[in-house]
Amino acid sequence: MIFNPVILSVTTMIVLSLLKLNVILAILVAALVAGATSGIGINETMKTLIGGMGGNSETALSYILLGTLAVAINSTGVAALLSKKISKVVSGKKWILALIIAVIACFSQNLIPVHIAFIPILIPPLLKLMDELKMDRRAMACSLTFGLKMPYIVLPVGFGLIFHGIIRDQIVSNGMNIELSQVWKATWILGIAMLAGLLIAVFISYSKPRDYKELSIGGVHEDIPEKMELKHWYTLISAIIAFGIQLYTGSLPLGAIVAIGFMLATKVIRWNEIDGLISGGIGIMGLIAFIMLVAAGYGSVIRETGAIAPLVQGVVGVVGGSKLMGSFVMLLVGLFVTMGIGTSFGTIPILAAIYVPLCIELGISPLGTIVLIACAGALGDAGSPASDSTLGPTAGLNADGQHDHIRDTCIPTFIHYNIPLIIAGVIGGVLF
Repeated sequence: MIFNPVILSVTTMIVLSLLKLNVILAILVAALVAGATSGIGINETMKTLIGGMGGNSETALSYILLGTLAVAINSTGVAALLSKKISKVVSGKKWILALIIAVIACFSQNLIPVHIAFIPILIPPLLKLMDELKMDRRAMACSLTFGLKMPYIVLPVGFGLIFHGIIRDQIVSNGMNIELSQVWKATWILGIAMLAGLLIAVFISYSKPRDYKELSIGGVHEDIPEKMELKHWYTLISAIIAFGIQLYTGSLPLGAIVAIGFMLATKVIRWNEIDGLISGGIGIMGLIAFIMLVAAGYGSVIRETGAIAPLVQGVVGVVGGSKLMGSFVMLLVGLFVTMGIGTSFGTIPILAAIYVPLCIELGISPLGTIVLIACAGALGDAGSPASDSTLGPTAGLNADGQHDHIRDTCIPTFIHYNIPLIIAGVIGGVLF
């Protein structure tokens, strides 16, 4: 099983990323390894990768436009005003700041489901405050990733409703009857595990002071006004417009375009500033957008290898009839698959087809099956170089070029969330 193309490919990507090779190149090399070891061939691998890049085309466009909107909003100073108010609440305690941002990130998944769209708007203006507090940005990366992941795993609202619906549909279609309401009754243990990981990161692992250089941050308003002006109210209205259109139509790009149009119409931004705003948006989110395109292509290559099903089926021969061993090995397989594909939502259908019959064979209960499939899908989303749950935090925290994607986001989030999730997943799979 260790020579399975998926394992060889994902391991290659992880090793190259740790060696600080550019993430895009690491993914490309990993795709070639998957193609070569599965017999697809190099030429066909590249065709599959390029053809599959369109799978994240809307996401990539969304990131570019959201980056542009973020620069436009920051240029008005409204984000700086918000950061000033947050700094008063923090009162010099960096752990309060970390938990506030974790809560705001949670709201981005359900109350106002905009996912990572808020990060390039809110986080860059807060970097100066973080530096004054000598806050280790790895703690903030863990706070952001917590808020981007935990709500959809546990709460059946916003993106969580979509995630829970996928779990329910896939489990039912593979031979086990469950209700949608059963999902959150099983996944709460995963939320407790992530909360434990967050508290360990904030209060223990990254609680020591860390110094950063005083560098300028592109697009961040330096002169903080004393009170809200008319342009700030227009800016807030534009943000509401972007969120409202996204909720109504389901299109992030459309929401961003209309919001930018409103800011132009109200003269919050000028016509001759558009080129600079677009350039700033590409600077903040362009790399992430392209990584997501390549990651979608890589996911297509992984699926094309046909190696996922044999990998999961190999679990049967390893675990025998042990619930404990079966749960643990299933979660490890889910970790590798999600690390490669980079999306928990897209991993569920791939794993459920084999996991559900295996759970039935091992005598694992419906609630235990839910926990294992939800956990296996979510594992790797934190820690994967190609996941928006890690790329989003890096986009905000690296606005001044002092936050490394792999060492400061991926490794900390991998350690503090995947380890507790595996422990909670095994407990749930065996005891529920």
